[in-house]
Amino acid sequence: MAIRDLLPSSWRRDFSPLRRDENYPYHSLQQEMNRIFDDFFRGFDLAPFGTERFGAFSPSVDVKEDDKEMLIKAELPGLDEKDVEVTLTDGALTIKGEKKEEKEDRGKHYYRMERSYGAFNRVVALPEGVDTDKANASFKNGVLNISLPKTEEARKNVRRITINKG
Repeated sequence: MAIRDLLPSSWRRDFSPLRRDENYPYHSLQQEMNRIFDDFFRGFDLAPFGTERFGAFSPSVDVKEDDKEMLIKAELPGLDEKDVEVTLTDGALTIKGEKKEEKEDRGKHYYRMERSYGAFNRVVALPEGVDTDKANASFKNGVLNISLPKTEEARKNVRRITINKG
């Protein structure tokens, strides 16, 4: 049984309870359960199961910021630096690329060829005070590391706030 068979939102659109009376208790229960399932799965960036987003390649991106710089790390397994493009625009860093994979397996009595392709595009909003002229990127073992130092003015404007007890 597929997981989508368990989700009310993936049932046939012509499915309806036997009675449509708003006062019928099972009708309101069904509506509430549909809403709960839809809200839950919305957080996983999955459109209703079976659409184009399901199974698409979307790299994991970690963003860290400290007083000196902003660090961005993207996991891009199976890619080379020539497959990835990093651009800076007004207040945003864009990482995009294309993953192409072909596997060929030949045996005495069989031949198997698998191909998978997928383009991705991740955009990270940049805060004020990032010195984009001094941006630095490195790529090693399928991991892209980007360092964006902060301007001297942005470093001076950092102010720590004391946290009081209770």
